[in-house]
Amino acid sequence: MTPTYLTPGVYPEEVFLAPEGALATGVPAFLGFVAQDPLDAQSKPVRPQTLTLWAEFEQRFGKPLPDGYLGPAVRGFFDNGGQVCYVVTLSTAPTADALGAGLEIVASLDAIDLVCAPDIARLARLARLRGDPDPTAILQQRVLEHCDAAGDRFALLDSGADLGVDAVQAQRAELTGINGALYYPWVQIPDGPFAPPCGHVAGVYASTDRRVGTHKAPANDALQGVVDLQVNLSDAQQGLLNPEGINCLRAFPGRGIRVWGARTLSRDPAWRYVNVRRLFLTAGRWIARNLADSVLEPNDQRLWARIGRALSSYFSDLVRIGALKGATAQEAFYVKCDAETNPPEVRDLGQVVTEIGLAPALPGEFIVVRIVHAAGGVTITGPGLPG
Repeated sequence: MTPTYLTPGVYPEEVFLAPEGALATGVPAFLGFVAQDPLDAQSKPVRPQTLTLWAEFEQRFGKPLPDGYLGPAVRGFFDNGGQVCYVVTLSTAPTADALGAGLEIVASLDAIDLVCAPDIARLARLARLRGDPDPTAILQQRVLEHCDAAGDRFALLDSGADLGVDAVQAQRAELTGINGALYYPWVQIPDGPFAPPCGHVAGVYASTDRRVGTHKAPANDALQGVVDLQVNLSDAQQGLLNPEGINCLRAFPGRGIRVWGARTLSRDPAWRYVNVRRLFLTAGRWIARNLADSVLEPNDQRLWARIGRALSSYFSDLVRIGALKGATAQEAFYVKCDAETNPPEVRDLGQVVTEIGLAPALPGEFIVVRIVHAAGGVTITGPGLPG
């Protein structure tokens, strides 16, 4: 967002330049139900649809369903700084199979790096009305498995509606995957109802990526288009949820409603933080796209050197913008593509193997200021990150 200046003067601004050749990130695919599906010449649904403004949603799909959550999610995305998204409409029959069909369509999209399925909540509500078991965890696990299989995207999942702390912990316990995060609780939008938060959070991801990069944790940003939370959490309650990888939305006096967590659903400490996992996903996307022209080239030292130069240049740019930690490039990453990683038996298989090591910058999740009481007075040291 461009700042507004009211008086003449000199105003320094920090501008973080994205690495050369960087991919667009913070681009979600939203899956859900709509009142009317656009038709092509063969009267078949046109999927997916690219949106760059909230107004385009109603132009293409009509008014959001009164009992659905796709519309509020897409609107929340644009309210919070999102610039482009894809909408994949599910078949009119509100069944679990509709989500699976939608994920098959999403699989072919290489322009996205986020997946949101807010209408899982609609399917859950309809199931409860029929007296069927709640399908939320099963459907969300399917989304996580889709993201893990694709290897280039990250799922933003919603807690169930009206859940207390114990219930959301039970929901989280049924979810397994390294490429996803869970957000709790639901948000109240200006026209009254509560809605899943994934769309609003996706907007925060998009604006954070654009302002800094995927290496910045998408958190501590005030949510726009939100007037209240379904549950107002205390520090003690979040203390139970944060270690379990449940990202809380919190209301703070004078600071608004903020995303107050950035953990994945992975149990692996290496992938604990959203920004670390997305940094590696984005690097993988860049490599797949920018090294594609190396395929079928002669597998010799010239190819190895070419690959090494391309990767070293990309990772050096990441060091420059603070995405990797280390005082020098040598401390932040290494790239090895040579005869050692490509012995004859590997080359005989038609493979080129490159070994990469990255040192991601971790978020300062716990800012500790030590106040030392001594005879000579009070000394304040910090902030610091506990080991």
